[in-house]
Amino acid sequence: MPNSETSALSPAGLTKDLTAGVVVFLVALPLCLGIALASGAPLFSGLLAGIIGGLIVGTLSGSHTSVSGPAAGLAAIVVAQINSLGSFDAFLLALLIGGILQIGLGIAKAGALSAFFPTSVIKGLLAAIGVLLILKQIPHVFGHDSDPEGEMSFQQPDDHNTFSEFSTLFSGEIHYGATIIGLLSIAILVIWERTKPLKKTGVPAPLIVVVIGVAIHLFMQRLGKPWAIDPSHLVQIPVAETPSDLWNFLRFPDFSKWADPAIYIGGVTLAIVASLETLLNLEAVDKLDREGRNSPPSRELVAQGVGNVCSSLIGGLPVTSVIVRSSVNVNTGAKSKLSAIFHGFLLLVCVAFFPTYLNKIPLAALAAILLVTGFKLASPTVFKQMWADGRYQLIPFIVTILAIVFTDLLIGILVGLFVSILFILNSNLRRPIRRVVETHLDGQVMMIELANQVSFLNRAALQNVFDEAPRGSNILIDASQSDYIDPDILGLIRDFKDNKAPVRGLTVSLRGFRDKYLLEDDIQFADYSSRELQDRITPDQVLKILQEGNERFQSGRRLSRDLGRQVNATSTGQNPLAVILSCIDSRVPAEIVFDVGIGDIFSVRVAGNVIGTKTLGSIEYGVAVSGVKLVVVLGHTRCGAVTSSVQFLANEQDVMAATGCPHLNSVLEEIDQSVSREEATKFNRLDNTSKESFVDEVARRNVLKTADEIVARSEPIRKAVQSGQAMVVGALYDVKSGKIDFFTEA
Repeated sequence: MPNSETSALSPAGLTKDLTAGVVVFLVALPLCLGIALASGAPLFSGLLAGIIGGLIVGTLSGSHTSVSGPAAGLAAIVVAQINSLGSFDAFLLALLIGGILQIGLGIAKAGALSAFFPTSVIKGLLAAIGVLLILKQIPHVFGHDSDPEGEMSFQQPDDHNTFSEFSTLFSGEIHYGATIIGLLSIAILVIWERTKPLKKTGVPAPLIVVVIGVAIHLFMQRLGKPWAIDPSHLVQIPVAETPSDLWNFLRFPDFSKWADPAIYIGGVTLAIVASLETLLNLEAVDKLDREGRNSPPSRELVAQGVGNVCSSLIGGLPVTSVIVRSSVNVNTGAKSKLSAIFHGFLLLVCVAFFPTYLNKIPLAALAAILLVTGFKLASPTVFKQMWADGRYQLIPFIVTILAIVFTDLLIGILVGLFVSILFILNSNLRRPIRRVVETHLDGQVMMIELANQVSFLNRAALQNVFDEAPRGSNILIDASQSDYIDPDILGLIRDFKDNKAPVRGLTVSLRGFRDKYLLEDDIQFADYSSRELQDRITPDQVLKILQEGNERFQSGRRLSRDLGRQVNATSTGQNPLAVILSCIDSRVPAEIVFDVGIGDIFSVRVAGNVIGTKTLGSIEYGVAVSGVKLVVVLGHTRCGAVTSSVQFLANEQDVMAATGCPHLNSVLEEIDQSVSREEATKFNRLDNTSKESFVDEVARRNVLKTADEIVARSEPIRKAVQSGQAMVVGALYDVKSGKIDFFTEA
């Protein structure tokens, strides 16, 4: 099967990338200009940032779907930096320093921080962008273009806010020609998306919208006012009379300001904010990627840093990964980063050679494309999913959306991150550590499982767990899954184990701490059978241990055991508590179904759990020599040996002749004693359910018979039973449920 790169280079993949590149190019044009205008920078600086974001960052990036360019989230910072530094050229020097710092962050693998961004904030960012696109583009659809495209702040340059802007639409500021183009464009996009024959043509609906929009604009020019669309409602690219005049649009860093500390402060600010926005957008775009690919974040920081260095050297705006363009790229079906590179190439060629033609594109048509994209990002499905995920996901998600809509992208993201951190802190304070109370052979043990990363934020929660431990209890602190433990936490554990626990009569055991923490494994309770435990325990208590073990097995709450420690501890001797005589059936491993550890039981296995001379000798050794307190004859339902025995009896077959096994008959003869001739003759006339029930009943009889024979045939075992030192019981394991029924009364 071809990988994503191969499929992207196929004719179909190449076509999708080129198509997506065209659509992203059309959307990027007004956004580049609008963000430059909102940033208080020359208009051409936005176009330069878009070209660099496509050609340079697109080439170096490891992302398949992210598109870079000037970012609306940085507009407020750019305005502030230009004002504080005194000129745009001085700002370019700060951007150069910021780009170098970004490269350093990427080399230092700082992109790994993106793994800590909460999913709720990332999804909130996507949904908020969708909501903003809807709110911000509606005025443009109706020809109200007083604010630049790409302006995403709540407070707008025309002294309105996002919502009060709608009031202007009802005060006579609707442009009829632009409105016709805008509404028709939305209709085309929706119909194209829902009509299979149109979708199969491979022609992108946004391209059709732009072509039709230009055609209607040219037609309305002939109609005159109020239908004709003036330049304020069209794309407005700076036009050079000749391509060589483009050099006059370039700006260069003011290196004379290199000693000004404000330059370096500005560079650090730009590096941090641009990196944060890039990493968040990268995570968000990866969630949109239909092929589920992940982008390397540290490589992206290097690519963005190189892009910002290049942008600063020729007079461009700061470059980041941009969610609006990236979401359009994904929704148009891009397969690889070729689409981002192609969009940058189109920006370069068209801005250099065809700006006059691009300036005929109505903003209303482009606004319709962004509006429909917004509905896809903020779909009701996303809100339903976050609602279903619970308040710990829903509240940061909603707060992120509201904060972005009512402030701007950067502040909204920071607010969302802050709220998510509060929820994480609250969760850590309440239940950051898994606490399990287990019943081991030596009594109950409260096991505290430390997380993969244990920071100082967990200190209060761990202290609460220690304070709540009942007096006289056993505590096991398990760090087996921990990669990092904060020194404050290590100090708390040492103080608790050495000082506070002994005063309260608590026994503290340690397990799994790394060597560098200087906390060696120290188990101070019996998690395996010892001589001391074997001497003081009674047969009834052993039976209780096995019953509780089977209950844990059924419920999936098996004890956590350090099997390596048990191997070492029992290497010089063993003191099992019970002998289990069970069938060889692979579905009935005694240690697992009873949830016991290494050294806890003798396991004797023979087909049909029948008793023979060698088997009885093994059990006698366990009781008379090793001092076990309990013998369990463990049969099971759907037993193959019992089924074969009944079938051979019913059909009056010779075992040797039927199976070719000369020694099998000695096993089946033992089981045959639990079936009468009359029952065997009726067996073949039973239905399948009745046959299964009868086989299980014979298995139960066989268990009881074997248990009786053990006591009857072995004098040492019989004496131990009579003196109360040992007990022999039968049990039947249900292979369907995992439950074991003990025949203690029998």
